[in-house]
Amino acid sequence: MNIKHTTSSTDTSPSARSRLFEIMSMSRRARMFAVGIGLLAIILVVWSLAAGFGEPTHDMAVDEAVETGGEEQDLVTLSPQEIEEFGIDVRTAGPGTMTVEKKLPGEIRANEDRYAHVTPRVSGVVRSVSANVGSYVRAGQTMAVIESRELADLKADYLAAIEREELARASFEREKRLFDQEITSEADFLEARQANAEARIRTRSARQKLIALGFSDDYIQALPGEEERSLVAYPLTAPISGSVIEKHIVFGEAVEAATEAFEVADLSTVWADLSVYQIDLGVVREGQDVVIDAGPDQPRTYGTISYVRPILGEETRTAIARTVVPNPDGRLRPGQFVTGLLTINAVEVPVLVPVTAFVDVRGRTVVFVQTEEGFRPRAVETGDRAGGQAAITRGLESGDRYVAVGAFVLKAELGKSEMEGGHAH
Repeated sequence: MNIKHTTSSTDTSPSARSRLFEIMSMSRRARMFAVGIGLLAIILVVWSLAAGFGEPTHDMAVDEAVETGGEEQDLVTLSPQEIEEFGIDVRTAGPGTMTVEKKLPGEIRANEDRYAHVTPRVSGVVRSVSANVGSYVRAGQTMAVIESRELADLKADYLAAIEREELARASFEREKRLFDQEITSEADFLEARQANAEARIRTRSARQKLIALGFSDDYIQALPGEEERSLVAYPLTAPISGSVIEKHIVFGEAVEAATEAFEVADLSTVWADLSVYQIDLGVVREGQDVVIDAGPDQPRTYGTISYVRPILGEETRTAIARTVVPNPDGRLRPGQFVTGLLTINAVEVPVLVPVTAFVDVRGRTVVFVQTEEGFRPRAVETGDRAGGQAAITRGLESGDRYVAVGAFVLKAELGKSEMEGGHAH
């Protein structure tokens, strides 16, 4: 049986293997070439993007301040009625003076020049009290009545002195007539004259004691006609007009002449004592105008520094700058903490706007500018800020019409426009 040997298709001669390796090598080089071309293309694209998206010019920064897919979308249109309804305040940009302020912490105190301690000047027992804490009293108004035996003795001494003076005067006048007629001796005349002078002195002394207790001339003049019961009554009167701050007496209480019965303060003006740290002593001086800020719900008050304490407090190491502040409506209360705003410098800037004009849109500070079509957001760069105002260094020019108040309303309308894919109305 003849058997024939055949060669399988998988067998490869040396020449065939050589061609196969060559083909595989070419395929590998082709792939590497393709990869190299791709990397080169990527590098070129990145380079072109970096060159095309460098720092924008001023005009580009302004025009592309808020990217929303198109300039037409960055527009808020409102009717005149809506502008008024939303409280949109449109102003014209222009130069202004920016004040640099120094903030000083302080406290409201009662004006001690208009503060009074009310004390009885005689001892006695309290029989009535007509004034209470918080009451407003006028100068001379009776606040309490004290029955005083000491006062009764002083009034009795005065009334007795009046009687003795009248008798001494009558005796002197009689002796004078007799002496003129040469009926009585000169010694009797001189003795009567001396007794009359001494009587006048005693009356004057008794009168001065009553005046020292606070009684008026009219009251003392009418004293001889008063009832006996009233001789023991001592009216405790208000020395100034103001509010009763403290009350320390009650009905039936025995009081001495040194007892502090009431404290009355005229709060139509108050003191604002501001603490001045050592670093600020060089910029604070008497005569400077100061604004007193008592908080967001209180109107600002204006005053002038009238006194700067020449020494520092041992504990706080601060000086006191005092200003007398008008307080006609009583809004400022002693003990209340306040802030004093002291202007230490003023700078003229080309464009000055209130900080209420700024809103943040997509991470950028913008101001809404009014155009013929409506309100458009415009990116701005700001400089120094002080006193609720800011200087504009780029993005807004003098003469531009901008929204000073109500920018947040326009920002909300712009947000609605983006969600709806159209203009804001």
